[in-house]
Amino acid sequence: MQVVVITGLAQGMGREVALRLAASGNTVAGFDVDARGVESLDAELKAKGCDALLATLDVCDRPGILAFRDEVLRKYRRVDTILSNVGIGFFGPFEEIDLERANRCLEINVIGPAAIFQAFVPGMRERRSGKLVAVSSLVGQIPFPFESIYSASKFALEGMVLSLRYELEPYGIEVALIQPAQVSTQFAAKIHTLPAEGSPYRERVRRFIARDDELIKGAIDPATAADRIVAVVNAPRPKLHNPIDTQSRLFLALNRFLPRRVRDEILLRQMDIR
Repeated sequence: MQVVVITGLAQGMGREVALRLAASGNTVAGFDVDARGVESLDAELKAKGCDALLATLDVCDRPGILAFRDEVLRKYRRVDTILSNVGIGFFGPFEEIDLERANRCLEINVIGPAAIFQAFVPGMRERRSGKLVAVSSLVGQIPFPFESIYSASKFALEGMVLSLRYELEPYGIEVALIQPAQVSTQFAAKIHTLPAEGSPYRERVRRFIARDDELIKGAIDPATAADRIVAVVNAPRPKLHNPIDTQSRLFLALNRFLPRRVRDEILLRQMDIR
């Protein structure tokens, strides 16, 4: 059985993964900024007799992360796997976005995973064993229009993990990326907003949102996504790239083999923004 640290576990996929791992006898530690969600998950795990150490914590709170690490190691002596599931969306025409808000997205989606990984790597290196698993996205390899900052954050996350692989493999530390296309949660709906009247992008954004909302209805549900993430977490040597739904597998395969002109045409038609 493993000791698994999960960030972003109060709701959605993260919560489902935590419940599954704990139910199968693993020890779960983790945090989320959503205090109510953390409290209810903690109560649910304790009611089932599961061993867990949960905290309300912002992934941007670097001293808080180090204090959390120390508490986890005091209690459990080791950590086997880190699952970085923390992340926020960001949507809008690049010309019109607020760059201060964009900076917050990059801080959470890139430096957040970096902080939690960096905190636990020394112990893993000393034990010569461990896994770092990061939830990325289809847009970590295929940028989508009106998601320039979000795409940038996931490209950066994937670049960081790919680079870490070279540094950490000699010490027995595995790395892996989870790459969903869409999951049927409220993640996208929370960020989908139309540009103001008069924006030159308004009509194309309207069509993009309508198409995205349609695709989300048929997307993989959080429970099924969690089953596939748990399989990666439990694998002794997980694959580096792990698309977890049909859409991400298809698009990532096409992205590897098709000419850019053809890929662009498919994307523009798929999202109804020609």
